[in-house]
Amino acid sequence: MSATPVPVRRLAAASLAAAAVLGAVTLPASAADRTPDRPRVEISAVQYDAPGRDRRTNASLNKEWVDLTNTTRHSVNLDGWTLSDEDGETYTFDHYRLPARATVRVHTGEGRDTRTDLFQDRRHHVWDNRSDTATLRNHRDRVIDEASWDERRSRQGDRHDGRSWNGDRHHGHGGDRH
Repeated sequence: MSATPVPVRRLAAASLAAAAVLGAVTLPASAADRTPDRPRVEISAVQYDAPGRDRRTNASLNKEWVDLTNTTRHSVNLDGWTLSDEDGETYTFDHYRLPARATVRVHTGEGRDTRTDLFQDRRHHVWDNRSDTATLRNHRDRVIDEASWDERRSRQGDRHDGRSWNGDRHHGHGGDRH
């Protein structure tokens, strides 16, 4: 049996103790990253000003939409979730599961729901072209994501084309309210 000098043993013990403390401190943060409080579904794009002339037809209404993207590797049950504007116009998801890494487009007008397209079945435009906020809430009424646009606050370089919002959480641009 070989004898290890006491200072080396103390150094090894101190190193192990420091590693244990560091591991205990960082474990909760990494565990929280693996199990977030809420699903990662986000508003990825909004077409709030339907392109072309507004004739208030169903075709025009369906050119106004909101894209929701599931950024996780697992499907998310959206049953009971809502998508609303600042005026309180609310669409409630009914028995819809958003697949992993998929996007669903929620159109304003009438249509037949599919895996990739849902329809609010409205007969009027919902999203204000000048300024509005799209809010996605889960079945417990917790805000999951919001997308806002405001022509008064828009500036060059925002991610918009004058009719739609695409990822900038605070700005956008548009014309008149429908």
